[in-house]
Amino acid sequence: MDQLAQYQHYLVEEKKASGNTVSSYTRDVGQYFQWLSSEGLTSEAATQSDVDRYTKYLLSLGKSVSTVTRSLASLKSFYSYLQECRLVSANPAKGLVLEKVERKLPQILTSKEVELFLEQPDPHDAKGCRDKAMLELLYATGIRVSELINLNLEHLNLSAGFIRCVNAKKERVIPLYPTAIRALADYIEHVRPQMIDQPEERSIFVNMNGSRMSRQGFWKIIKHYQDMAGIQKDITPHTLRHSFAAHLLENGADLHSIQEMLGHADISSTQVYTLVINQKLKDVYNKAHPRT
Repeated sequence: MDQLAQYQHYLVEEKKASGNTVSSYTRDVGQYFQWLSSEGLTSEAATQSDVDRYTKYLLSLGKSVSTVTRSLASLKSFYSYLQECRLVSANPAKGLVLEKVERKLPQILTSKEVELFLEQPDPHDAKGCRDKAMLELLYATGIRVSELINLNLEHLNLSAGFIRCVNAKKERVIPLYPTAIRALADYIEHVRPQMIDQPEERSIFVNMNGSRMSRQGFWKIIKHYQDMAGIQKDITPHTLRHSFAAHLLENGADLHSIQEMLGHADISSTQVYTLVINQKLKDVYNKAHPRT
């Protein structure tokens, strides 16, 4: 097994990293290996100066600072693994910092825009009924798209009004509002049995071929209803997650509860929504105050 494959195995089996993390880290490290080869270097022989040169090389290709920052995080993780294997004595990626990136605030929808967006699917046909259930569930819980499409029937408890969201590291329970419960019940009872390809299929949301919905398929659904609603903001699957968090905070929910529902390991990831709310208040103030 080559070094990259061993590192990937380590991420999956020992670190229990998510599929997205494994994919991005191994891709970043693979690209680093290609650069090392072109420079006549090995990962064990590379110094901090070499890793710094690599980040500058990525920037020279036009990569964004945020992309290069993520690559640097991948290399820090990779070299920590090599340290554990006693293949290097120090982590040459540790201590390197790129220019500070101004944090871009997540875009959120207003409550009226969410309402308009969620009204677009026609629940009277099979596809619309499924799409309505998916979008209501996403806004009701703020879960990630990967978590949405990985939901199975056993993760849903409609009578108690919650879902269990399970990932590699932990499980969290998130409540559902009544409209989402009704949309899900309608889909699961009347539509899903006709859509599934195999009787043993466990995934809640399936495509028109009857197999588990893909990220790409869901992305197309989002874009379709954005066009139908005529909303000018660029709506992505993550927009509803951001809107869920910002609206809860705006209406008095505490940060720690929102952190738990979103599945953030660090409260600082959740605190960005306070900046969103503060910016919104500032915009209102600037438009309305007679002295501005």
